[in-house]
Amino acid sequence: MKRRAALASSVAGAVIVALDGTVLTVAQPALGADLHASVGQVQWTSTGYLIAVAGLLVLAGRLADLYGHRRTFAVGMLGFGAASAGIAVAPGIGWVVGLRVVQGVFGALLQPATLGMLRTAYPADRLRGPLAVRTAAIGLAAAAGPLVGGALTTAVGWRAVFLVNVVPAALFGLMALADRDPRAREVKGEADGLDLPGALLLALCLAGLVHGLVALPASGWTPARGCELTAAAGAAVLFVRHERRTAAPLVPADAVGSAGAGAALGILVAASAALHGALFTCVYLLQRDLGLDPLHCALTALPLAALMIAAAPGCAVALRRAGARRTTAAALAALALGLLVLARATGPLAFGAGFALLGAGFGTVMVAATHVVVRQAAARSAGVAGGLQQTALNIGPVLGVAGATTLWGLAGPRLPLFALAAVTAVAATAARALPGRNVEPTAVRADNRPAASARR
Repeated sequence: MKRRAALASSVAGAVIVALDGTVLTVAQPALGADLHASVGQVQWTSTGYLIAVAGLLVLAGRLADLYGHRRTFAVGMLGFGAASAGIAVAPGIGWVVGLRVVQGVFGALLQPATLGMLRTAYPADRLRGPLAVRTAAIGLAAAAGPLVGGALTTAVGWRAVFLVNVVPAALFGLMALADRDPRAREVKGEADGLDLPGALLLALCLAGLVHGLVALPASGWTPARGCELTAAAGAAVLFVRHERRTAAPLVPADAVGSAGAGAALGILVAASAALHGALFTCVYLLQRDLGLDPLHCALTALPLAALMIAAAPGCAVALRRAGARRTTAAALAALALGLLVLARATGPLAFGAGFALLGAGFGTVMVAATHVVVRQAAARSAGVAGGLQQTALNIGPVLGVAGATTLWGLAGPRLPLFALAAVTAVAATAARALPGRNVEPTAVRADNRPAASARR
């Protein structure tokens, strides 16, 4: 697989998914008004997609490892684009919600493959740069999404926002199909290694967790919500027990090969929870306390996206010079400081400074922690590693918003920001498990065996 093609496909897939989510947020009010849908129905255009993605990411990563990352990426991109086109002509809200779930299934297929392609195309010690480029592109898409969505919705209508991704999805999907994927030939006959019971248990766990937490802000802690989250926890216990006993687990041991990779996944959950919980809280603070309109809120938060984009290439340099442990710890400290600044902010300048720290911290954490997860995975399990990384980034925001909503109800909007800063500080202690400058993750050769040249 050519490295430039792998990087271009990885960036395109990540940008399409990031752009899709941000443009939809802006278009949802117009969508609801045009289709005469209730607020709850419109919310399901996001919830249905999120449940499908979160429940299937790890299974999709395993499929990519078995049948080829580019092949899985191609199917995901083509299906994602087709579902987007279908939503653009959907006659009613039921069709939109159903097609968003379908879009989530294909989104789950393509996302782990975007990281798997990088892991198999680049040597382990050269992953920093590609991951930085990918993260910067995601930050750019997140910044441009509201502007693109707002402009298209105002000028053309909400249906136009779903047409943005159709052509690039089709183009990169067809390019991936045309590229001969050697990985598909290597694994022929390995389909019996697919752990369907484990996949079902994990899907039930994650789908129940996501739905329970998404519904929490509106319903509160009801008995039904408690039963749903308890059932999700029970499915998690059964999944872990099953994985320890099965001969062909859904998550192979070499997908998360060390305590460092596990710590990196936990850090991604904590950092994304802090970021999205803070954004959820600050939008209300800016509009309610400062009286800013949505446009000025977006402009106030612009330093977040700008610093996230700028931090990504800087992180690649920091990883090489200081190692993942120090880089991640410093980034989490910046993230926690940003949350404390936001918790005490009373004007736009202070909020802008807090958002800048959030962007710099999160952009660095995303590159550094992802680098540890992807690099430490064996190439043959790169798809599962990518699925775990994407799952962490999907679960974290749901946890952050649910936690912020609960704490807000107890003591007002400032408490969630202090609590999220505390969570981030605790996560910084987990950075001690990450590799230092002179202790690199075990490299993996082309044949997927540990290389003897890993530095100690």
